[in-house]
Amino acid sequence: MKLDWSHTVLNIKDKDKILDFYTKTLGFKVSDSGPIYKDGPEIIFVSWNPDEHHQLAFVLGREDINSTSLNHISFRADTYDELQEIKDRLDTVNCDYLPLCHGNALSFYFNDPENNGMEIFIDTPWDVEQPQGEVWDPGLDEKSVMEWVENTFKDKPGFVLKEKSTKKFVNR
Repeated sequence: MKLDWSHTVLNIKDKDKILDFYTKTLGFKVSDSGPIYKDGPEIIFVSWNPDEHHQLAFVLGREDINSTSLNHISFRADTYDELQEIKDRLDTVNCDYLPLCHGNALSFYFNDPENNGMEIFIDTPWDVEQPQGEVWDPGLDEKSVMEWVENTFKDKPGFVLKEKSTKKFVNR
């Protein structure tokens, strides 16, 4: 199994300062933003690579300067079988995880032994405006889970096969 680094999510205090730095100084573009869940904190997705929905994301609400800015580190697996292998390994060590689907990805969120947030995911064939999140059943086989993803997200804004997506960065 091979995992590729995908993105990092940081907890932030000052949205304007962070976005000015990452967009104006480093050249990132905003790809999406919105509340993580109803009445939840805002998440802002940015990317330098137009083929990656986000390479970084920022979650508003960090208050304590001594608290960590790391929300989670994310790795992409290549296949559903590899994602299931990760699930089996997490089960073996009794590691709690959250199976969350974003429409464009099937993910497992969990913490490492020192409580650092981690995500391992696979891409789905679809694009959909973000943020999105629905708990999914990791006991489903690949065909069934992909049918579930399509049925769950097909009426969400921006849902389209990735190969037909014309999604561009959000102008800031």
